[in-house]
Amino acid sequence: MAIKVLHPGLSTSVQDLGRPGYFHLGIPIGGAMDRYAMRAANLLVGNDEGAAGLEAVFMGPKLEFAEDALVAVTGADMPAKVDGVGQPGWTAFKVKAGQVLSFDFLKSGARILIAVAGGIDVPEALGSRSTYPIGALGGYKGRALAAGDALPVGKAGLAEEGKSVAEELRRRPGTPAELRVLPGLYWDRLTDAAKASFFADEWKVAPEADRMGYRFRGGRKLDFLDRKQPFGAGSDPSNIVDSCYPYGSIQVPGGTEPIILHRDAVSGGGYFMVGTVISADMDLIGQLQPHTPARFVEVTMDEALKARADRAALLDRLRQSLS
Repeated sequence: MAIKVLHPGLSTSVQDLGRPGYFHLGIPIGGAMDRYAMRAANLLVGNDEGAAGLEAVFMGPKLEFAEDALVAVTGADMPAKVDGVGQPGWTAFKVKAGQVLSFDFLKSGARILIAVAGGIDVPEALGSRSTYPIGALGGYKGRALAAGDALPVGKAGLAEEGKSVAEELRRRPGTPAELRVLPGLYWDRLTDAAKASFFADEWKVAPEADRMGYRFRGGRKLDFLDRKQPFGAGSDPSNIVDSCYPYGSIQVPGGTEPIILHRDAVSGGGYFMVGTVISADMDLIGQLQPHTPARFVEVTMDEALKARADRAALLDRLRQSLS
């Protein structure tokens, strides 16, 4: 079975849960920006949670199906249509051979995740089918989809049409979005006033927001303590001797605009890190549109670990509800 891409939408790519284990070689984890939504879509159509699907941002693709298929769309509110007939989100629905899956305008959120029973069956690269376009690795020919592409689909398992994720299990960012942050190794480089303003101010997502990172604007400039420039570091006080970047770390070049490093980010460089967004909140970032208000919330390690446990419990509830 193949799915023909009639229109690719905007930056639509094949994604799964990523390729951990290669960050030390400069290859990021990649994978779906909203992993929870990707898992939910796969569970709805009877796939393994790590099966490959499609991720589309702001504008959905137009896809023609060669054979009958079971499909689910999760994540952002971008209503799906089959031959022009609306379909429910976070719910498994059928697409018959010859029919076309398309999407209405985006209503909220930023990214949809599309799962097809059997999964998108492109070759694995370093253990994953995720697309890493900067490295031309994985996915469909290492790039975003284009009109005329034919996506192979694996063998489908058993799943029911109409299965749906309960509303209380659909995770979405609030308004303003609250992103919990664990202060990092370089936190002491800031003045006390800058530390306070970073968490007190409301920020907004900048237009420069993609799979590599999300930039934020609108808060007060962060001031640094005086220092003697270290050998090997740049002259700006936000520069450090090159260091590893944890996944989710927040750079603030020049102290002006925080940048959260996301799925396809580089693994190291010469900017200090104010802290790291906790793993439980990284999916939420992938659903933020430009100009969305957000606040950073300081947490302790114990609070971060509790949030991770709470997210794991939510995922278990999702699995049980769809089993």
